[in-house]
Amino acid sequence: MLVGGYRSFFYSREERRARVHVQHAAGEAKIWLEPKVELASVAGLSARRVRRAIHLVEAHHETIRAAWAEHFAG
Repeated sequence: MLVGGYRSFFYSREERRARVHVQHAAGEAKIWLEPKVELASVAGLSARRVRRAIHLVEAHHETIRAAWAEHFAG
């Protein structure tokens, strides 16, 4: 997903807990998807950009969860 300069992706070799990485030119945030959407870690993003990243994940939560399930199936 690419929205407004932010792109989201998964790393395959991390912990099993559902999460998404949201990257912007300024840095990256790792955001948990369960049990609720919340910030796991951040590198280089301002507080405003972190809030925007979290908002994007919340707005697209169902799509991201479906992509997560498909990516990690099996």
